[in-house]
Amino acid sequence: MSPDQPSWRRIASGILLFGGAGYFVVSLVLFLCWAPLEISVAGIQISIVSLLAPIKLSLALVLAGIFLRHYGALWMGPVLVCCGLGAAFFLLPHELGGDGEIRFLGLARLLEHGYLPDMSYSLVGPLFSTPLYWLGKGILTPEWWCSRYNVLLLALGFFLSFRLLRARWEPSRLASFFLILLAGSMLPYHLRFYFGEVFTAVWVAVGTLALGTGRPLLGWTAVVAGVVNTPAALPALGLLCFLRCFSNKNLKSLLPLGVAVFLILLENLLRQGGLFVTGYAGNTGFSTLLPYSGRAGFSYPLILGIFSILFSSGKGLLWFAPGMFLSLKKWADRVPDPLLQIHRQWLLFVLGLILIYAQWWSWYGGFFWGPRFFLFTSFPAALVLAARLDGRGQSSLTDLITVLVLSWSCWVGLNGAVYGLHGLDLCRENEYALEYLCWYVPEFSVLWRPLLVPLSLSWQQEVLVAYTLLVWFYLSRPLWSGLIKKGLDSLGRLWREISG
Repeated sequence: MSPDQPSWRRIASGILLFGGAGYFVVSLVLFLCWAPLEISVAGIQISIVSLLAPIKLSLALVLAGIFLRHYGALWMGPVLVCCGLGAAFFLLPHELGGDGEIRFLGLARLLEHGYLPDMSYSLVGPLFSTPLYWLGKGILTPEWWCSRYNVLLLALGFFLSFRLLRARWEPSRLASFFLILLAGSMLPYHLRFYFGEVFTAVWVAVGTLALGTGRPLLGWTAVVAGVVNTPAALPALGLLCFLRCFSNKNLKSLLPLGVAVFLILLENLLRQGGLFVTGYAGNTGFSTLLPYSGRAGFSYPLILGIFSILFSSGKGLLWFAPGMFLSLKKWADRVPDPLLQIHRQWLLFVLGLILIYAQWWSWYGGFFWGPRFFLFTSFPAALVLAARLDGRGQSSLTDLITVLVLSWSCWVGLNGAVYGLHGLDLCRENEYALEYLCWYVPEFSVLWRPLLVPLSLSWQQEVLVAYTLLVWFYLSRPLWSGLIKKGLDSLGRLWREISG
């Protein structure tokens, strides 16, 4: 709002804004702490909370509109980021999850009894959640806090990324990058659990950002920590190190690769009793109709694995991280050079992940929502979309493609946050005999299934839906409003030619 507007308008909008923000905080506390009281009307039980939820949700949206109208994009982006992190922490249905529970029990065994667990999974990621474990001993439970560990990791990753990039990239683009990760990527589903993929994805991303902005110690420390947490990412780290060796024309960048190998072997020795004992020996799935099922190790054909990872309807990166497949070429002059280099490094890291997991018998990541092992692709996808949202001077076709891909990406994020694996129990029945339906058949893809098997939404899910729509509106409005304006101008010129 311009400073020459009447003071009463500034006062009124301020009262509405900060009063609404306070009301939202009070409402959130009430929702979290207030038991769902019910009243009886004509013999029908009606939840008071369910009656209040739509009213509060509507008020929040109205206040958000006032905020956008009076304060512009300068503060709207950061506020939406903070609200998204709060929603992820409080509103997502958190649990430890299958592998997450194993990691949690391993951490508990170490902290409570003092000896290392012999589980197959790395203990590096869970070790960083030790403060949350002890916090849960005094407030709520360790399970409650650790199930939200990945949300706090992402928030810390955002903070560090902001510190690294704030002087190099426009604040609005940086906020858009964070918002796409929060509402338009695979992250919302992963944030619900205590799995290890978020730790690896966040620290590799933050580490490469630090490397690209002249912080080598922080950068390599973060990258190595992320890779040690997921030893299968070692080849991807190797590609990254060789690229930097070639770019810098020295061999110093190979040192982090050696450190990562040493730490992985050391952890194997401490947990499993042998340098090369990983705990995955004999690990395999059930035999099904698929000809390569029931085999162990790296037994899947490379070509089939690459095709499945990229294009399968239930696991393909084309559907779950479509922004990664868009070009940045026309936007190169609007993206700082370090970010362009980082984007190339991210794509190379993704290539390393694809090449190693394409041969793994469980390339699909088990009975899990989306391409589990490729959460890292959310970062290059979000970076490309955030850059392309600055559509000034671009063609209508490129702007339209960007809007469509952003819209689909927001559906991916919303699907993971709200629907997850709803309606797909068939894929794990009878020893996963029909699990391949969830990989290859569109009707059984997690992205399509909610349209065939509707879900009755809770108030928390309704808020998540509203938040995603608000983020989509905020991010896409400059592009589609420009498209509409161009369309109306074209129709106007056509009408004048016809009538004149």
